[in-house]
Amino acid sequence: MKRRFVTLDVFTTRRHAGNPLAVVLQSDGLDTEAMQAIAREFNLSETVFIALPETPGHRASVRIFTPTGELPFAGHPTVGTAVWLALTDEAEGKSADMLVLEEKVGPVSCAVSIKGSHAGHATFTLPRLPEPLEQPVADAQLAEALGLDLADLGFDAHRPSGFSAGVAYTTVPVASREAVARAKVTAAFERVMAATPNGNAFVYCRETAEVGHHYHARMFWPGAGVVEDPATGSAVAAFAGAIMAYDKPEDGDHRLVIEQGYEMGRPSQITLELSVRDGSLVSARIGGSAVVVSEGVLL
Repeated sequence: MKRRFVTLDVFTTRRHAGNPLAVVLQSDGLDTEAMQAIAREFNLSETVFIALPETPGHRASVRIFTPTGELPFAGHPTVGTAVWLALTDEAEGKSADMLVLEEKVGPVSCAVSIKGSHAGHATFTLPRLPEPLEQPVADAQLAEALGLDLADLGFDAHRPSGFSAGVAYTTVPVASREAVARAKVTAAFERVMAATPNGNAFVYCRETAEVGHHYHARMFWPGAGVVEDPATGSAVAAFAGAIMAYDKPEDGDHRLVIEQGYEMGRPSQITLELSVRDGSLVSARIGGSAVVVSEGVLL
C-alpha cells in the first residue's frame, strides 16, 4: 500500500532551519514494528504517524517515534502535525482555530493559525505539568560527560536537575553561551547518563544569540538515535520546571523564547508561556511556527 507523507521544518518560519519532521498521513495497517522501521528510514529526530481519532471531536490520533523507540509526547511533532492538519483543513474549506491531537500522554489541545498555503503556527497546552525527578549524577560526572569544566556548571540559582512533563530530561545550566558551544557528547556520555531517567542532557544558559530571547540551549540524546536535536519542545516543557524552581516567576502570565539549534546551523525558536498563580504553575503552553518542505509517497 502506498502511503503519503510530508516533511516540515518546525520551530522556524523558513525552510532548512528548525527541526525537520516527517509525518506519515496514512498509518492504517501499520503495526509498531513497521512504524519503527519507517522512522529509522527517515532517520529524523521524530516521525509521526496519523490515524483517525478514538474520541469524536478530536482531530487525529498520532504516534511519535524516534529512530530507536516510541515517545508518549513530543513538542515539534505536535506543532508540525497541528500545522499540517490545519493547512489540510483550510484547503478543504474546514478551517478551525483549535484542534485536539490524541497522543500517548493524553489529548493535547492546539491553537492553530495558517500563514499562506505551506506554513502556519501552533501553540499547544501541556497535557502534563513538569515534575521534578531525582538527579543521581554528580556535577563532576555531568561535566565529564559533556566535555565541560566543573566551573562551567550552574548560574544564579540554577543547578543541574531532572524534570519531566511526559518525557524525562536532565537539565544542565551553564554559565555562558561559550560553554554551551563547547558542550559535546564525549566517550563518557552514555556511561554517565545511563544513571539518569532517559540518558539525555538539555544544556542551557541565559546568554542568548538574539535580542528578545531568554535562554540559549542545546539538547543531546544519542541513546534515542539523536546525537543533537535542533529544537526540543518536550525538553522545554520539562525545562519549565527548572524555571519555576530556580527563577520563581511572579504570579501572572509569562512568555519566554528559547533558542536552540544555532550551533547546528538550524536556528530554532520555541515559545514557552507560563501561567503562575499563588506561586505555582497552573498551566503552560509551547508554541512555534512550521513550514512544509516536501511531500512524497512511501512505496
